[in-house]
Amino acid sequence: MAGGGGGGGGGGGGGPPRRPLCLAEVEAGSDNERLGVARDSMLRNPRILKAELGKPQRNCYTLPGFDFAYGLYIERTDGGVPEAIGHWNTIKPRTGLTRNMPRDFITMNRGALKAGYTTAREFNLYYKAKDIRRKDDEYSRFRRSPPKVPADMTYGRPARPSTPFFDVFQHKYKELWMEQQRALTAALRVEKKKKDKLRETRTTILRKQPVPVKEESFWHLPHLEKVGPHLSTFPDRDAREKAFSAAHREVPARRGPLPQDIQAVS
Repeated sequence: MAGGGGGGGGGGGGGPPRRPLCLAEVEAGSDNERLGVARDSMLRNPRILKAELGKPQRNCYTLPGFDFAYGLYIERTDGGVPEAIGHWNTIKPRTGLTRNMPRDFITMNRGALKAGYTTAREFNLYYKAKDIRRKDDEYSRFRRSPPKVPADMTYGRPARPSTPFFDVFQHKYKELWMEQQRALTAALRVEKKKKDKLRETRTTILRKQPVPVKEESFWHLPHLEKVGPHLSTFPDRDAREKAFSAAHREVPARRGPLPQDIQAVS
């Protein structure tokens, strides 16, 4: 019954909110019938109240009467349409706030000296008698320290430059970016080569360019340096060369530290 009543209540929703159920409205044999001692508060508990079949859910809270106006009530103090037609309610202008300017001691001191006052007490009395204040334009910040603006300065924000459509259509920015990337890649390669290159030492330099060996020259007596042979047993130069070549050919077969002994017999 409770489930069916809930379905019917959903279908009948659309009318005005229903007031809380009272004992006089409870029909005999319904789910909300109470036997024994019954109170209206029993029908205002959402946990106990059963949904009515085909009717929207009731509100379990005590509501005011039908003549109650919901919302914020604002009293009409303007008099309505007649008062609006009769005259207009204008806003009163606000009085400008008078600024308390500081004292102009230079002017007051000059006046006191012209009047013949010399002591501090006389100066204080003169200040009370003639309270001279500084003018607003003299105390303004722009008068004291005016901004340094060039004469040909134009105020406002400059206009944005026009978009270069031709460069966009021709992919100029892409080409510029590609050139920058190529230059960056080349610079990285050069730097990497410098890092990978081994530092040359004295040993590596000497291996590449060895120092020429200085030929040793033994010391000889000066009067014996250019002395030729006194005896020559060969008839001519050809015979001498033939003899020496034959001796070189026989070196493997001769004995001794100097291969000049007799030949070895196998």
